[in-house]
Formats: sequence, C-alpha cells, structure tokens
Amino acid sequence: MTSRTMTRGAALRLLSAAALLPAGCVGKPAATIKVGSKNFTEELLLGEMYSLCLERAGYAVERRLNLGSTQIAMEALRNGDIDLYPEYTGTALVVQLKMPPMSDPRKVYDTVKQMYQTRYGLTWLEAAPMNDTQALATTQAVSAKYGLRTLSQCSRLASRLRLGAGHEFIERPAGLQRAYGGFKFASVKITALGLKYKALLAGDVDVALAFSTDGEIEADKLVVLEDDRHFFPPYQVAPVVSLDALTRFPKIPIALDPLRPFVTDATMRRLNWRVDGNHEEPADVARDFIASALGYHPA
Repeated sequence: MTSRTMTRGAALRLLSAAALLPAGCVGKPAATIKVGSKNFTEELLLGEMYSLCLERAGYAVERRLNLGSTQIAMEALRNGDIDLYPEYTGTALVVQLKMPPMSDPRKVYDTVKQMYQTRYGLTWLEAAPMNDTQALATTQAVSAKYGLRTLSQCSRLASRLRLGAGHEFIERPAGLQRAYGGFKFASVKITALGLKYKALLAGDVDVALAFSTDGEIEADKLVVLEDDRHFFPPYQVAPVVSLDALTRFPKIPIALDPLRPFVTDATMRRLNWRVDGNHEEPADVARDFIASALGYHPA
C-alpha cells in the first residue's frame, strides 16, 4: 500500500504554497484538523495513529507528517500550519524550554504543560505510559551471567563490562557515577548509532546505549536495565494542541484519549520494528494497531 505520509520537502512546499494562495482558494481549513509529526519512525506512527483516531471520531483530517525537527514542528504549530503533533515531555523541557532535566515524570509533564500554555498558547493532552528515554541494554546471556537487571547492579559490575555508546553519550558515565557511584567500565567502545546493537549481539560490548522504545529491543529480546534511581529524564509522549484548534474542535481530547493507555514501551518497540526492521509502511502499521487496540477498521 502506498504510504500516506509525505516527505519533509513535500510538506514544506505544501505549507508554502498554501500561504501564497488567496483566502478564497484555500478552502475551509476550519473544517479539517491538520495533524503533523517530526521526521522519524515513531513520530510518523504516532501522527498516523492520531489521525486515525480523529477520523474515527468523525473529523476530517489532513496529514502533514514528516515535517522535520522539533523546531520545524513547533514553528508549524505556532503558525497554524498544523493543529497538533506528538511531542515528548523531556524534549519539550530541555530542547524547547531550555530548562534543566528533571526526573519526576509528573513534575516534567506539569511544567511543560504550564509553560507551553503561558508562553506559546499551546496545551498538552494527557501523556501516554510510553517513555522513550535513554537507557542501557544488554543481551539475555550477559544479564543471566552477571545477574544484571538494574543500573545499580551495572554500576557495581561496570569494571567487568564493556560499554558501547556514541560520542554524544561519552560524558554520561560521569553523571551516572554521581547518581549511582561506580560505573567505571572496563572499556568504552565508540559505536555508530546504527551499529550499537550489532556490536552488542556480536559480543564486542556487554552493555550498549539504547532508547527504550527502539525496535531492536523487541526483535533481539534484549534486556533494558531498570533505571532504579531515575537518572535519565522522562520522555513521555502526548499530543500538543493549539488552543485555537481546541476552540474549533473541542472533542479532540475525547477522540485521542482512548489511544493513550495502549501506547506503551512494548507496543512502540514492536511497531517501530515493523517499520525499521520489516520495512513496512508506517500508515499500514498504524492502521493494524488501531484496528487491534480500538476495534476501528478504517477504509
């Protein structure tokens, strides 16, 4: 089936062309909810899920997915080029609001919700259980060999373990040492983003940097070490919606909230892998999931 997402370039050309049209040629934008997303697999899936839920509620939806970075998505939302898109609480706190990381999920959510409303005229709907934060992962074999299940255990065993991580993470062990003590690895191997799991599975490293909803975790049956002292900030996902859109479409929260409890770490790992590992289209994967979770079978 042909993907219903569009490339970033196509999306930006569409937005630019619409801005140049006379008002009478644009149609009736108030009758259609414009759903955006950033430009990676998980965002494409979530944007498509949101679109399907809104269509299930009877709304007309225009998909403006694959827009680009956080900055591009936020600009589109604030300019009215889209009405909502999926965002992560940790990204909003650290990247958009430039605030220091915090570990309490509810405090992070409440902070970004309040700041987005007062600063930008945007609101956050309730966040899903999913938390796409940084993590450390290992194989079933290494976990069994060392009894390794938590970061506290990893901190004590680090002198016997080899860490695989990218350049952006190399400063993290110092922070982990402050939070947990220990974490002085036997060696640290620089691994490119796309090769970290291959290094782990090949036995070149014992522990690797991960993101908790990576599809490889599901596909390779890896063990994500529990962050038992909450070092990594939370990255829960939720729809960010303009207040103007909520005025025009007041039932958006009712339409999207049934999806929320189904968006878990395990679910997103499985769906991400279907796209990244099995090379399925995000729109097809999202349709299957919505049919299974909500019993809605879109045409």
